Amino acid sequence: MRFILSGLIAIVFFSSCAQKSLQEKVKELNPPKSELKVVIDKSDYTLSVFHKDKHLITYPCVFGFNAIDDKSREGDGCTPEGTFKIRSMYAHKSWSYFIWIDYPNATSWERFKKRKAEGKIPSNATIGGEVGIHGVPDGRDDLIDQKTNWTLGCISLKTSDITDLFKSISNKTLLVIKP
Repeated sequence: MRFILSGLIAIVFFSSCAQKSLQEKVKELNPPKSELKVVIDKSDYTLSVFHKDKHLITYPCVFGFNAIDDKSREGDGCTPEGTFKIRSMYAHKSWSYFIWIDYPNATSWERFKKRKAEGKIPSNATIGGEVGIHGVPDGRDDLIDQKTNWTLGCISLKTSDITDLFKSISNKTLLVIKP
């Protein structure tokens, strides 16, 4: 009996220590979505959400197949770096949800033109687009656990994490992607 009671106490204790979802934290704080900020750190493989200076949650994530470099052109497999806005958010049949960022933005275009002028990319290169944050193919959360950079330049989260993020932010939320 004492063993059972100890086990139940441990279950209750560890359940109460479980991390709250972003949805729960946003519901408690009730901030304007424009005050939320998503910070993606490519070197740490993390996507974190903040309200002002308060850290709310961090999810593991992966990137394009070239996770180190800044996106310079279409097809390079790189995830862009910089500050972005959300262009659109919608359900996606392959990846649960898609949060489309405004790459290329004015800064992206400046970098692209400079790289072309310096001969760092071919003169016929195109800048690319349709970069965003999305989930993984059904049943493939292991891609995130194994840090498999499988996208063409997007940021990918586990299915439960993209769902939590998608339901907690809006197109007024700012995104920062750091090297």
